Amino acid sequence: MANQSNTSFVPTYTLGGDLTVNRMGYGAMRITGDGIWGPPQDHDESIRVLKRAVELGVNFIDTADSYGPNVSEELIAEALHPYRAGLIIATKGGLLRTGPNQWPINAHPDHLREALEGSLKRLKLDQIDLYQLHRVDPEVPFEKTLEFLQQAQKEGLVKHIGLSEVTVEQIQKAQEYVKVVSVQNMYSVDNRKWEAELEYCEQNEMAFIPWYPLSGGNTQALDKLEQIGQKYDASKQQIALSWLLHRSPNILLIPGTSKVKHLEENVKAASISLSQEDMDALESLGK
Repeated sequence: MANQSNTSFVPTYTLGGDLTVNRMGYGAMRITGDGIWGPPQDHDESIRVLKRAVELGVNFIDTADSYGPNVSEELIAEALHPYRAGLIIATKGGLLRTGPNQWPINAHPDHLREALEGSLKRLKLDQIDLYQLHRVDPEVPFEKTLEFLQQAQKEGLVKHIGLSEVTVEQIQKAQEYVKVVSVQNMYSVDNRKWEAELEYCEQNEMAFIPWYPLSGGNTQALDKLEQIGQKYDASKQQIALSWLLHRSPNILLIPGTSKVKHLEENVKAASISLSQEDMDALESLGK
């Protein structure tokens, strides 16, 4: 390990004021087939991944009705139901699937109700702990979508509500209708497009859930991650994840994989304590 003074981070976060989770979670998108379409190539390995995640202390699993579609939620229930106490399954609605890698948006209340009822059934739950709007639909008045989420919460079908790929203005609009407890936007050491949204969430006690935590195309970033990784006997992926845990205390990580070995490597990132010098070096990649 590096000898410079190490920074530490709080390992848990309390979502919505009442659900405490380990900040190293698991994203269940990649346990489906190619193009996030259909069943996985190796069903048994997908089941092993889910079981192993929980064994390793993961108690926050993120999925969506559109992963498969339906496949990810069905596998989660197959592997983990009845769920152990404290295990939070977060899911999403608002996208349709018309084929591999195709994701048309539909956040009309009629579709969302059908999606939510399907998720409850597949996950074998009476209530979703965190239900996230997968996308704001440009074809549907945002108010109509928010009224649906408000109603679903009133009916007890969802406990907490989150949003995905939203601006500060959209979060503020949503807050007129519901208490927003989380925002899931693309964010990584070399992709800071949503920096203002991360800071808004931190200031307003909302979780920030970055997806795609390691952008692949930035050679400079990959070189720097690899260089720092050598100090900690860690991969560039592990350093990228560790940076996010150190970056802000409200960040929940959901790295996804379909392989147990890769899952174990991801979870190990939570034991890396980066030095302030290395944090500064990584911070500069976003400038």
